[in-house]
Amino acid sequence: MKLNAGIITDKLAETKAFYTNVLNFGITFENDFYVLMHTPSQEGTTPTEISFLLPNHPTQRPIFQRPFTGEGVYLTIEVDQIDAEYERIKALGVPIEIELRDEPWGDRHFAIVDPNGIGIDVVMYQQPEA
Repeated sequence: MKLNAGIITDKLAETKAFYTNVLNFGITFENDFYVLMHTPSQEGTTPTEISFLLPNHPTQRPIFQRPFTGEGVYLTIEVDQIDAEYERIKALGVPIEIELRDEPWGDRHFAIVDPNGIGIDVVMYQQPEA
């Protein structure tokens, strides 16, 4: 079984640009109303996918037409080099919603927001301090 999450958005072009230019996602498939993207390839990992769909498209059934309203969804992206990723994204001028920090449960992370208002937690997991 395989899963990809889908978000219905009228900001398809902005979303594609954000995920490809900021997060280095690749394009798996796209047409004029839909884009399926995948995480960057890393040795030892399987890329995961996320899709975005224009709302109210005549080819889609009603359950796939209503746009996302910008609340109640977040994504977590795990990286191996959190400090380098933080500096890279910050250098692109992307607003940082939560500055790079260490949590007592072991996460080292920061957060940004995509064009749809979706919070993205960029994290590197490490052992919590005793």
